[in-house]
Amino acid sequence: MSTETPSSAIGDVEGVSLYDVDNPAPVIEPPRKRTGKTPKGSRTNFEMYAWLFMRLSGIVLVVLVIGHLLIQLVLDGGVSKIGFAFVAGRWASPFWQVWDLAMLWLAMLHGANGLRTVINDYAERDNTRFWLKMLLYTATVFTVLLGTLVIFTFDPNIR
Repeated sequence: MSTETPSSAIGDVEGVSLYDVDNPAPVIEPPRKRTGKTPKGSRTNFEMYAWLFMRLSGIVLVVLVIGHLLIQLVLDGGVSKIGFAFVAGRWASPFWQVWDLAMLWLAMLHGANGLRTVINDYAERDNTRFWLKMLLYTATVFTVLLGTLVIFTFDPNIR
């Protein structure tokens, strides 16, 4: 009786057994290996914080958006009442300015972070990835600054 396992045993990959003789559990390689591009000691937790931001901002956005829709569509008479005067009256209150500003900032940062992840996943060349992210960051900053400016400098007495 032979104790050798055939090279075509279940779990073998290209003739290399995935099983240790002393331990019947499969040997699994670590999911990520350091590459030559990864300098030692420069690891940060940015991706963990970005992941956490997506979860928390998503929860807050759900509350803000559902509240916005309920107030706009149910309590304030529906879409037919929304107009320049409605917005002017709403933004006369600091509460609604902060509410809309929080929605703007969180939605833009949440979306930009998600798109940054997509760019990192699908842009193959470093140069392409860099320029796509620069375009994304520029558009995000421009939109956030312009939206903030509009919310806080809105003049209902334009003639």
